Amino acid sequence: MATLETPLEAPKAGQHPAWKALKEHYAKIRKLHLRKLFSQDPARGDRLAVEALGIYLDYSKNRITDETLRLLLQLAEESGLRAKIDAMFRGDKINITEDRSVLHVALRAPKGTSIFVDGEDVVPAVHAVLDKMAGFSERVRSGAWKGHTGKRVRNVINVGIGGSDLGPVMAYEALRYYSQRDLTFRFVSNVDGTDFAEAVRDLDPAETLFIISSKTFTTLETMTNAHTARAWSLAGLNGDETSVAKHFVAVSTNAKEVAKFGIDTANMFEFWDWVGGRYSMDSAIGLSTMIAIGPDKFRSLLDGFHQMDLHFRETPFDRNLPVLLGLLTVWYTDYFGSQTVAILPYEQYLKRFPAYLQQLTMESNGKHVTLDGTQVAQDTSPVYWGEPGTNGQHSFYQLIHQGTRLIPCDFIAFGKPLNAIGRHHDILLANVFAQAEALAFGKTPKQVKAEGTPDWLVPHRVFEGNRPSNTILAERLTPETLGKLIALYEHSVFTQGVIWNVDSFDQWGVELGKVLAQRIVPELESKDEPKLAHDTSTNNLIRRYRTLSR
Repeated sequence: MATLETPLEAPKAGQHPAWKALKEHYAKIRKLHLRKLFSQDPARGDRLAVEALGIYLDYSKNRITDETLRLLLQLAEESGLRAKIDAMFRGDKINITEDRSVLHVALRAPKGTSIFVDGEDVVPAVHAVLDKMAGFSERVRSGAWKGHTGKRVRNVINVGIGGSDLGPVMAYEALRYYSQRDLTFRFVSNVDGTDFAEAVRDLDPAETLFIISSKTFTTLETMTNAHTARAWSLAGLNGDETSVAKHFVAVSTNAKEVAKFGIDTANMFEFWDWVGGRYSMDSAIGLSTMIAIGPDKFRSLLDGFHQMDLHFRETPFDRNLPVLLGLLTVWYTDYFGSQTVAILPYEQYLKRFPAYLQQLTMESNGKHVTLDGTQVAQDTSPVYWGEPGTNGQHSFYQLIHQGTRLIPCDFIAFGKPLNAIGRHHDILLANVFAQAEALAFGKTPKQVKAEGTPDWLVPHRVFEGNRPSNTILAERLTPETLGKLIALYEHSVFTQGVIWNVDSFDQWGVELGKVLAQRIVPELESKDEPKLAHDTSTNNLIRRYRTLSR
């Protein structure tokens, strides 16, 4: 186990000179305490901070010196980060294992911008879909869209999984303050039937619209839930098959399967294979978001994304928010042996943001081979996790403060609350600043003794400190700000992937279990005892399930 002062092996020599230099540098400063860094440089909190696009990043409470930063920036240059950023924005096929462009940045490119894939400018098609989404959203929001019986739609249920669920769920919760409150929004992703049952238990089928989000319209979990939704809807609408067209729309590229399901293909919203699922919430996958907050606010969300895209592409690395976050993650992962990063939003509306970042980060960079197929020489993606403050303080912060693991933290907070109630926001923000301060500086045995603590109790009340954190501050959580925050982490992930030389845009790791599940399903459902050819453990589990379920 990697402890606070036991680094994992640094990357093997030979890739970039900066790797070796950072290894040597780490050996010199690994025990240097933040108390000393701040006492030696009283202006540190001013110097190691960057503000751009209304986002203030204080990264002074990291275990770095000016030399650390210089070497990390050198590593970025040696890794070809600038050229690879340009390649992504140009539409080059940087997803090499699937021979695809990576153009989530095109989803938020303004009209008039040109971005080409295989010689075709994709921006006009993006805006055509956005305009189609806007027209549909306005009809639902205004009540002009009627269900099969003539009733107004009051309930919208998004059915998807992975990027077709996590993005819409997170965005709805994050922007609920701006949502149309006479509409109910729910989300179904888990193939566990409970997820669907609870989503519809108190709804009227005559007032319910389903958005089925599946690029291929064949994803097992999504289509299982979609067919269950279809049966539920028909049961409440006298079994009239023509009602499906009024209560279901699709986000897909498979017109044949969409039509076969009973959905009018005029109500099919397209997206493209150059958009990965975890990068797709600002595509047609965000239809539920647009219905909730309206087309104008959705465009503000896209504008926030785009502003951060330009910042990432154009800003020097030493003042580039995503680059700095990405390099710091590499620093802790590959030299300090940190295995996780805590995302700690002090904003209740961002309660699903850590879960959203889990897919974005770990599906992107959870890779064990480099772009050329050879084994990586260092650890790649850490585990991302977290909860809103102040809830986490009464849960897992104990481990962060006094445990044996080094856990870098990102605190996210806002100067102005969306719901101003008494002293709540002052107390909330006081906790943000206090936690970051306590993690950095801790409490020494001398300080504990000065409080009159008995000697035997002193060790229990000592806080070692030297626990690194970033603090990200913005004025207020708006659609535009949310877009900036999401793109900030998207491009941080890209930066990390470039340094590690992995393909951040494929996800073969999700395939094997899905393939095996398709094989096992008929074995579970077979009326006759199936002939099993798995390992003995899996065979026994299948047999036991068949016994329990009958």
